[in-house]
Amino acid sequence: MTHRRAVALMILCTLLWSIAGVVTRQLDAARSFEVTFWRSFFNAGTLLLALLTMRGAGLWSDIRRGGIALWFSVLCWAVMYTNFMLAITLTTVATVLVMMAIAPLVTALFARLFLRHRLPARTWAAIGLAGIGIAWMFGRQAMAGGASMTGALVALGVPLAAAANWTLLQHLHQRHAADPRIEEPQMLPAVLLGALLSAAITLPLALPFSATPHDLGWLALLGVVQLAIPCLIVVRLAKVLPAPEISLLGLLEVIFGVLLVWAGAGEVPGTEALTGGALVLAVLVFNEWLALRERTPA
Repeated sequence: MTHRRAVALMILCTLLWSIAGVVTRQLDAARSFEVTFWRSFFNAGTLLLALLTMRGAGLWSDIRRGGIALWFSVLCWAVMYTNFMLAITLTTVATVLVMMAIAPLVTALFARLFLRHRLPARTWAAIGLAGIGIAWMFGRQAMAGGASMTGALVALGVPLAAAANWTLLQHLHQRHAADPRIEEPQMLPAVLLGALLSAAITLPLALPFSATPHDLGWLALLGVVQLAIPCLIVVRLAKVLPAPEISLLGLLEVIFGVLLVWAGAGEVPGTEALTGGALVLAVLVFNEWLALRERTPA
């Protein structure tokens, strides 16, 4: 795969991810936990078919050999799947997407705390400035009160779980690289098991179902097109694009998502999301751009 094609596919992935907000706003009756359940259900079904095609019977042996690391990753994926959709039903799409965008910085901080990685000064500065932007958003949400603040707190679970997951994967890879005799577990099944766990957790809370056939069509679109397909593509792109470039291109989801829900559902982002989000995005773009320059040969 050429670099240009990989970049184009990554942009396509961010566009697919970004439809979650505008699609959710088209639902008639399904709300909160029911939305999360159906999205995870359709996502799990798609991933099961895809992974069985890719791995065959090896999928079950991958799960058996995964150990505690696999199940920790499963928990992280379940939190990401569940909290994202719950947050979108509780607060604005802009707030949720900005909260998710800080995942690279939280991952860097976790790598420093748990893996003893040294962070460059620019990353410490980025963490501080992004923290100011998030604090501004939380302060404004707290003043507004109600479900908006709850939604922002729920959304915070997504970057925390993502950072924990990526830090674990990095630790496993480094441990194997240091000693090839230590087997590196196959972690792709965690994406599937996380969807199944998310569906299982939210099912009792989703009953009785109120989704209409119209809703189920939109929710199937979320599970298959918005989530399963781009996740599978990104797994492939991770072998072609460097991590800073993936992080930088991934920020397009925030822009696409806000514009789509603004144009398609008339949801105008609040002042706190625009101001705090602008600071967070500017810091992230500058930090990832510098990281990309450092890793790209002249």
